Amino acid sequence: MAPRVLFDTCALYGIDLADTFLRLAEAGSFEPKWSADVLEELRRNLIRNTGLSEAQVAKRIGMMETAFDEARVTGYQRLEHSLTCDEKDRHVLAAAIHSGATDLVTFNLKDFPPDSTRPHGIRVIEPDEFLGRQFAADPETVLQVVREQALSKRRPPMSVAEVLDVLTRAGVPKFASEVRQLHGRHHPTAGVASARAAVKAPPTPQARQAMSRRPVENADRER
Repeated sequence: MAPRVLFDTCALYGIDLADTFLRLAEAGSFEPKWSADVLEELRRNLIRNTGLSEAQVAKRIGMMETAFDEARVTGYQRLEHSLTCDEKDRHVLAAAIHSGATDLVTFNLKDFPPDSTRPHGIRVIEPDEFLGRQFAADPETVLQVVREQALSKRRPPMSVAEVLDVLTRAGVPKFASEVRQLHGRHHPTAGVASARAAVKAPPTPQARQAMSRRPVENADRER
């Protein structure tokens, strides 16, 4: 059975980083979990911060839930009162515990001090380290997932190297570096070709706007 992994709102916020997570889940690396509270925070923050319409955000979240129809965790609220992590994030930890998750992926480690998570067997881990563990366990699958992610890009088209650049900016630089090195061993001229393309065709404003970025700390603070 694949391990269960609960994603905090901030880990799902950037579309390219979320795409990498969910493609790895589709490949069977782990079973993703989230809650209605996490998805509501995601909806609210995307509408407030990205300029996406409510319909666009609803479509994105709907696609996630359709693809992973067993990901939503319910019935965890009764656990919240007994938890000692940051009060605003108790619903996240409660969902992780109730789902049987082994990992809780978040950029906000400080909101989940070890003494609040260790008794429940939950490892709180940043996206970069989490993806690094996935790479260490099965580098070829990870590389294939990133290649497929690059092939899916149409507006604008993107190479593997360009997807890895986006993921670096999204907050997973170590992971991107590891995948880049493996990709380079498979395709020794890939970095040169990408560099030349970047000089000839810098990203458009629309492309830059579409690029995932690491969410600012506490982007999901609003409750």
